[in-house]
Amino acid sequence: MDFTDQRLSYEKGQLEQQSMPASPFELLNVWMNEAIAAQVPEPYAMSLATCGADNKPSVRIVLLREITDTGIVFYTNYESAKGQDIAENPNAEALFFWHQLERQIRISGSIAKIDANKSAAYFQKRPHDSQVGAWVSQPQSGEVANRTVMEQTFAQLQADYPTDSPVPTPEFWGGYEITVNEIEFWQGRANRMHDRIVYSLGKTGSDGAANWATKRLLP
Repeated sequence: MDFTDQRLSYEKGQLEQQSMPASPFELLNVWMNEAIAAQVPEPYAMSLATCGADNKPSVRIVLLREITDTGIVFYTNYESAKGQDIAENPNAEALFFWHQLERQIRISGSIAKIDANKSAAYFQKRPHDSQVGAWVSQPQSGEVANRTVMEQTFAQLQADYPTDSPVPTPEFWGGYEITVNEIEFWQGRANRMHDRIVYSLGKTGSDGAANWATKRLLP
């Protein structure tokens, strides 16, 4: 298939460096709220890129679950392929792409597990069957003979933990936070003259506040 003649002109917005807020998290929250208001399907879905000791990058979609004062949080199986990558190399990137708004956000930083109690609190908020399903993946990304094996395991776990009973939080499951050191905001513009503004984290000030510098990149 040839897509060389397929292209769009992006003309829905713009970014002015002098108008950018001091903290990238302020703009991240604004853009996220605008994506929600525009009814972008699952605006909190993001591509997560990791790379383990084998130097082979991997990317997959995960769901953002929290924006903190220093980063972004998602939850997954610690024994998954991504979990192994993170254990070997604590650097990661995340990418949001909202086609309806002609926007991207690229986030770079270091990644680490969050507090186990916070992970457990979130796990217990999930739908009961999603909690049960988490126990099926031991480990996530591991090979399974067929789907029947998965369904039998799920059915047995449902019997072990009926709807009105609590499901224990697996030790192999929990949250990670990407502590941000760089965020790029990308706004599509006409004639491929896109706006790209990058925030880079500098040294923390004497008052403990983060210092962010911005720069414009060529499209």
